[in-house]
Amino acid sequence: MLNQNLHGLIQDLQRLNQKVKCMSGSGTDSTKAHTDLVGPVVILVEPQLGENIGMCARAMGNFGLTRLRIVNPRDGWPNVHARRAASGADHILDKVELFDTVEQAVADCTLLFATTARAHDQAKPVVAPEAAAAETIAHVAGGATAGILFGRERYGLQNEEVALANRIITFPVNPAFASLNLAQAVLLCGYEWFKQATSNALPYAMPERSEPASQHQMTAFFENLVGELDKVEFLRPPEKRDTMLVNLRNIFTRMEPTKQDMHTLHGVVMAIAEGRKGPAKGGVLDGEQATRLRALLAEHGQGAQAHESGTVRGLARMLRRNPTDAERLLWDQLRADRRFAGQFKRQTPVGRHIPDFVSFPERIAIELVNPGETEVIVSDRAARQTWLQERGYRVIAMRADDVTRDIAAELDRLEALLASGMPGQGNN
Repeated sequence: MLNQNLHGLIQDLQRLNQKVKCMSGSGTDSTKAHTDLVGPVVILVEPQLGENIGMCARAMGNFGLTRLRIVNPRDGWPNVHARRAASGADHILDKVELFDTVEQAVADCTLLFATTARAHDQAKPVVAPEAAAAETIAHVAGGATAGILFGRERYGLQNEEVALANRIITFPVNPAFASLNLAQAVLLCGYEWFKQATSNALPYAMPERSEPASQHQMTAFFENLVGELDKVEFLRPPEKRDTMLVNLRNIFTRMEPTKQDMHTLHGVVMAIAEGRKGPAKGGVLDGEQATRLRALLAEHGQGAQAHESGTVRGLARMLRRNPTDAERLLWDQLRADRRFAGQFKRQTPVGRHIPDFVSFPERIAIELVNPGETEVIVSDRAARQTWLQERGYRVIAMRADDVTRDIAAELDRLEALLASGMPGQGNN
């Protein structure tokens, strides 16, 4: 059963590692396929800045548009600034179509919209992005091509270019400040099209809650809460006790808590009632199991594989919650002893590695050596030690047995090593 628990923790870390790898940016998941919806062609007329082209590609990627045409870009093509600004929308930039004239770029379009904030006094329908999106969806469903023209950053589309379009798209904006950034205009059109093309489906919903708490569970929690409140004489004066209990009960019943909510609330009450337990008492493993966990992590190569910061932080949190007996004892003493108070942190990442204790101001790492370590564990620690030393850290090794047998002597040794400035490898 213990091995199953430990291997389960390692599997959780591996899943976290995979999740970090697939998330190349906030909201971007490289494991998911791009949409295969057929949308309008986006046509940028003589864009001036590569950054604006890249941001347009990013906006297109947000809403499933994939076909980008560029007419005579001022700074040429390809453009490194566009690539940087696209934030990963490379699948769009890789397939950009270049044209010398607007007429060439729209030649295959049987429905063409021109976006403009200015009235061009041309006798053709003026529509909002919503209406344009609806017409586009119906048009491309039959296999035809629809396009949307976007003008130059400085002065937009010329009259002759607007004249090529079947419809004009304009946006309901503040008439006193109607100018939109090029990418903003693409984003608004893309949003309205994608919203209608996907029937306004959201990408995710609230996770299902656990089952509602039963009256029995509510009663048990409330009785426990009242018992703890009585111990600190909270429910006073006596004549107000009944009213206070009714108010308290209503607070929780209005919440409509789930079973999980009640478990959490019960844990909160017990934690407050029992006071501080010292570091990481909330872990699921005892001291011996925590020692075996570290051995399993070393044997699975977690120290060498956890390059992503999210994975390293997740592993550090798990180790902090599940300390060995020697770690817990040493941590208590480091915090209590005035010689070291406030200098050390426990199970805190240094780059991709997690020493047992580290002092960033002093550039010192403490490694606890557990009895009976395998060659794999020794090798893992040696690699970590070398990595830390190359970055200016002194690494001090302490045997876990020495810590539990005579913590005072180990602290004196630590003080002497700190004062001498000498490396601390002699106690391996």
